[in-house]
Amino acid sequence: MRIAIASDTYTPMTNGVAVFTSNLAHGLARKGHDVILFIPSTSGKKHTKILEDGKLKEIYLSSKRFPFYPDQIHKIPEEKKFLGVKMPRVAYKNGMWMATKPYREMKKALDKFKPEILHSQQAGTIGIAAAHYARKKNIPFVSTGHSYPDNYTDQFKLLRPVKKPADAIVKAYLTNYMKNGQYATMPTEMAIHDLAPERSRRFRVTVTALSNGIDLSQYYPAKPDSKICKKYNINPNKLRVVYIGRVDPEKSINIVIDAYAKIAKQFPDSEFVIVGDGIARNDLEKEVKERGLEQQIRFLGKIMPPETVEIYRSGTLFATASETETQGIVLIEAAAVGLPLVAVDAGAVKELCQNKKNGILCKPGDVDGIARAMKKILSDKKLQASLSAGSVEISKKHDLNYTLNQFIEIYKKAIDSAVCG
Repeated sequence: MRIAIASDTYTPMTNGVAVFTSNLAHGLARKGHDVILFIPSTSGKKHTKILEDGKLKEIYLSSKRFPFYPDQIHKIPEEKKFLGVKMPRVAYKNGMWMATKPYREMKKALDKFKPEILHSQQAGTIGIAAAHYARKKNIPFVSTGHSYPDNYTDQFKLLRPVKKPADAIVKAYLTNYMKNGQYATMPTEMAIHDLAPERSRRFRVTVTALSNGIDLSQYYPAKPDSKICKKYNINPNKLRVVYIGRVDPEKSINIVIDAYAKIAKQFPDSEFVIVGDGIARNDLEKEVKERGLEQQIRFLGKIMPPETVEIYRSGTLFATASETETQGIVLIEAAAVGLPLVAVDAGAVKELCQNKKNGILCKPGDVDGIARAMKKILSDKKLQASLSAGSVEISKKHDLNYTLNQFIEIYKKAIDSAVCG
């Protein structure tokens, strides 16, 4: 099958869409399909990479920086001060790259490639160009929705006074974009319920819940690698709360920090390690220092796989207070290595963190509840073992190979429906 994939974010960016798009493109190519992938260039200039023995062509489109959203590649510096007063950050030096002439560049490659199916991951400039090309050339089109409105609006402090209407506008835009083709997918049933409600008569596109999936041959319970532990000054014998992911406002890491601070003295030999970077990191580090907890709450910065697998394995539990997950790849990864989960009942999280089976589900924003949940798990080895087994069992439903095979079936159905139509 000749498959074209379009995404407005890609590695080395560190978010769920970038990780999934990479897994999808490489996985389909390894299964013998011809894949062409359109993504923004992080150098600004158009270039091409040929991978997977020629089965995968990555086309990096001409791009310019969008300065109002961080690129999730470089460390975000401190906000500047004027006369001792912190100035609100309006732009980022290392802003996200956005394709500037996607349709023109994609059309030339697509005309030559002659795709049987086009699969878009986001409704950015590349995604819009992909939908336009599919419609114009009558090519079957599949879209995948990965985001809640908060993933966008929480990045912009200037939108906070009008957050509710801004969220409504973004939600309407994301929902409408999913109606462009024969099929649409989202990672969980909960995400579909939130963004593509059944009561909407106008939503006539078939929407399927399909996990992003992870490679379970890489994520499984094991002792952490001693070299990686030494590199990041990790004592694997310590009790350890782990968070891995973007350190941005919508991830609500401040809630987990507040909760851990309540139990830190009861577990003096424990620590909370935060892996990742984002616009909230600098403020959170200052908060931790002001509390005098910098020895127990450590920010390790951006770490990439396969090292992150060893960080997971060094943990006792994984904790997040994010309310904006359409699924949460990091939750699957943490579960797959056998970590008990502490999370909040919001978004699609409860499909991965199942209360009392593999973790403890708390109310959103409930600092005391999250603190009690962490304390309960940290102080009970039998509970740790029970929840760990539950996590591994739940993760088995999210094997990347299954996800790839399901997408292949969806592509075939989309192609058949386009022919019949």
